[in-house]
Amino acid sequence: MLALVVSETLYRRYPGEDEGALTRRVHSLVRWEACAKVGEEIGLWDHLVLTRSEAAGGRARGPIVGSALEAVIAALYLDGGMPAARAFIERWWEVMFADPGADVRDAKTRLQEWAQARGKDGGAPVYSLKQQAGPDHAPRFVVEAKVAGFDPMTGEGGSKRQAEQDAAAKLLAAVAPEDSL
Repeated sequence: MLALVVSETLYRRYPGEDEGALTRRVHSLVRWEACAKVGEEIGLWDHLVLTRSEAAGGRARGPIVGSALEAVIAALYLDGGMPAARAFIERWWEVMFADPGADVRDAKTRLQEWAQARGKDGGAPVYSLKQQAGPDHAPRFVVEAKVAGFDPMTGEGGSKRQAEQDAAAKLLAAVAPEDSL
């Protein structure tokens, strides 16, 4: 439902934008990060019933808020139909819809595209798990990102995905600072 409303809104607002650019924008606006941003803006965290480990920060707050916001959108849809869900999404995603020039790609995507643009000599980024520590309710991951011909960088996070994103952002900042913003 979120993807449908975001897709329709972007298509209406930017009719001249090419399909690839619209697709990248849709993907970025339906990711958990976008949902978490809206969830934080509306103060959703304060209304969640959490386990002790979640409340103590054992799990990453962003994914929890993002998932909870998706549930709120589904509840709006079930209770008020598509008009209620659409009104909520259009209101709270407005700032993200309004900036057509924003680079909405995540760090891994930007690094992948940068590496591909370099041609055959660079190859795709490679990610490897270097360390996993901590209890099950609060794990910490360390991941290394490599692109042929450049020094690798490590990133950390509460999930492998977050650690990969961190490593990709650091590597991109080192090899192509103009693309890392």
